Amino acid sequence: MFAAPTQAADLTVEVRGLKSSEGQVHLGLYDSPETFPGYDGRLDGADAAITDQRADTVFKGLKPGFYAVAVYHDENANGEFDQFIFGLPLEDFGFSNNALAFFGPPSFDSAKVKVPVEGVSITINID
Repeated sequence: MFAAPTQAADLTVEVRGLKSSEGQVHLGLYDSPETFPGYDGRLDGADAAITDQRADTVFKGLKPGFYAVAVYHDENANGEFDQFIFGLPLEDFGFSNNALAFFGPPSFDSAKVKVPVEGVSITINID
């Protein structure tokens, strides 16, 4: 017997609206509501260089399905998502589907995007 060929798709993520070109953008890719958006629950991660207040990356070889992306602008390049007391963010962030965060991160369902076999490109706006 032969196994069916595995179809792999690419998810291109364009991050826009960065307030500066300092530092870098950290991205986390998730395929489960149980782990989104925790650092340890990432399916994959990427660091993207910033040029002209924009950053792009591609997650390659994904199984077609639903995924969510969380990003933050590590403007001071210390490798951490800096926060005030009570967890209020000091650095800009965003999510796929431009899902909004109110008193905590959005749900996986509000941030998920469908990645078909032919791949897809999404834009995350950081405000």
